[in-house]
Amino acid sequence: MNLDFRAGRKDGPAPKDKPNKGPYLMSASASPTPIAITLPDGKTLSHTAGVTGAEIAAGIGPGLAKAALAIEVDGKMWDLFRPIETSVAVRIITRKDPETLDLIRHDTAHVLAMAVQELFPGTQVTIGPAIEDGFYYDFARAEPFTSDDLPKIEAKMHEIVAADLPTRREVWPRDKAIQHFESIGETYKAELIRDLPSTEDITVYFHGAWHDLCRGPHFASTAKIGKGFKLTKIAGAYWRGDAKNAQLQRIYGTAWRDEKELAEHLHRLEEAEKRDHRRLGREMDLFHLQEEAMGSVFWHAKGYIIWQALEQYIRRRILKSGYQEVKTPQLLDSTFWEQSGHWAKFRENMFVVPDEIPSTDDDGPVLSGDAKLMAIKPMNCPAHIQIFKQGTKSYRDLPLRMAEFGCCHRNEAHGALHGLMRVRQMTQDDAHIFCREDQITAESLAFCELLRVVYKDLGFEDVKVRLATRPATRVGDDASWDRAEKRLADALSAAGLEYTLAPGEGAFYGPKLEFHLTDAIGRTWQCGTLQLDPNLPERLDASYAGEDGAKHRPVMLHRAILGSMERFLGILIEHYAGKFPLWLAPVQAVVTTIVSDADPYAGEVAAALEKAGIRAETDLRNEKINYKVREHSLAKVPYLLVAGRREAENHTLTVRRLGVESQETLALADAIHMLQTEAVPPDLR
Repeated sequence: MNLDFRAGRKDGPAPKDKPNKGPYLMSASASPTPIAITLPDGKTLSHTAGVTGAEIAAGIGPGLAKAALAIEVDGKMWDLFRPIETSVAVRIITRKDPETLDLIRHDTAHVLAMAVQELFPGTQVTIGPAIEDGFYYDFARAEPFTSDDLPKIEAKMHEIVAADLPTRREVWPRDKAIQHFESIGETYKAELIRDLPSTEDITVYFHGAWHDLCRGPHFASTAKIGKGFKLTKIAGAYWRGDAKNAQLQRIYGTAWRDEKELAEHLHRLEEAEKRDHRRLGREMDLFHLQEEAMGSVFWHAKGYIIWQALEQYIRRRILKSGYQEVKTPQLLDSTFWEQSGHWAKFRENMFVVPDEIPSTDDDGPVLSGDAKLMAIKPMNCPAHIQIFKQGTKSYRDLPLRMAEFGCCHRNEAHGALHGLMRVRQMTQDDAHIFCREDQITAESLAFCELLRVVYKDLGFEDVKVRLATRPATRVGDDASWDRAEKRLADALSAAGLEYTLAPGEGAFYGPKLEFHLTDAIGRTWQCGTLQLDPNLPERLDASYAGEDGAKHRPVMLHRAILGSMERFLGILIEHYAGKFPLWLAPVQAVVTTIVSDADPYAGEVAAALEKAGIRAETDLRNEKINYKVREHSLAKVPYLLVAGRREAENHTLTVRRLGVESQETLALADAIHMLQTEAVPPDLR
């Protein structure tokens, strides 16, 4: 989280020793210093020291001057009004640029704090960053906020935006800043200033008369924010996230480029609530979670049918692609994790148990004080290397593709757990490809194609790729990382896949490709990965005999398509809103009767469907047909097959498709054929 230091009041006196441009104001007698401003296209403009981003934009053209919101200076975001003193490379930021959303949310958070302090005098503001889709702010106030306060605060925020208050930036001496904020009752702000590194400037931003401690940058005026924001909820929070500290009140909001984007976001939220996999899981009787098994899922019969259908589909796909399926132990000696590097990196997220060594004395068996540590595996990589190391491998044996639906455990914090999306026990559709250097590109290409086909079969065609490069903490030398990153980039180019870079976000043992899919309501989910690892085979001493007879290290490709079965099923439930394609639906059809005279025929139909491989149930209750239709629609049953006296006499069925108003009457044989055809998994069609 990028921490923002924000607080302020409009009623506190601003220091008088700093003019509007602070230390950047030039004296009248100083000679202008020429500087060069380099634009993104390489063009260089001549300016004098003290030029601002606004002036640079105006010099380029009136359209850009009007559209400009901020400026990037040598890769860092700056205010448009901040003077530039040296030759730099710049990029003018406008509303269409992706960085704009964070800037809007940053400014809107300030306006929220300003509105709260105007409406509720005596409230202290503490910290509040821009976050995904919006922002929040933590307030210290004796009286709690209520949901009735949000419309009032939001209305005041719109007033502040409409007032078009100018923004300015000042740099203050540390002691004076502490004294000032303490004098106006902002004790939390004074504490933040004391804890800032001594090398960091203390910057204060003014919006009109109201001011706030903040790193910036900000728009030149409040009007630049626009009207695309809304406050969403109130929650509790602890000062600096520590339960030992004072409890604060947090107000959340969302902010966008304009009102249209805001409306689209609010619609997505509404849709997301309807599609929430936890609610649908209960309504459809798929799974449940409970405190006594924190972070582990109880799969009910219907939910496990979906699980099995998905697992069997993936199994067929990977076996056809030349993978061998294996099964490895849950408990491994800590030695493996120390050698692999996972122990140093992930120890706090592992469930560790002592392996007590029994001994005996005169009274019988006892446990010694010494015990080896065993870890429940959080991933499968070291175990797969142990299989690879059994027997001698030749260069002719490579590539060796080893797959496992491996049950793994990670000690996630209680607060981070979220339904199926974040669990402690997970099953990964994991695989590791052991190959030679010259096989990396072909194997990477093959995986990208396999992943594309699987995602398309599962209803996801919009997939974006990121290349995550070396993190600060890593194993291996720079030369091996250079080669690994180039190999993955070359594979993406060969596959014709566009990608973006994610600097520093690779695994500690190698760079990776991340595959982000987009669901039915526009949300993105990072699921598939391909990680190129030249390091673990070295650390765990895996080798093969090369064509030259010498020992060589294989390269290891870690790859997953779904990621974890639990999380992907949660994504699928929400993507389809529970209305699964027929091959995944736990109950594919319900045979229901209108009159009891048709009950025997309904039984015959159900038996015929079962024989044809269709998952069907009967509903013979003495209820009105409209009630049954509504109930099975809520349960997301794809087909309702209705039988009355006429259908029983004619050996037909009235077929109602979920979500379709019309219905049709089909002969029993035709209805079964239709269902059989539609229920075939996509890889078997």
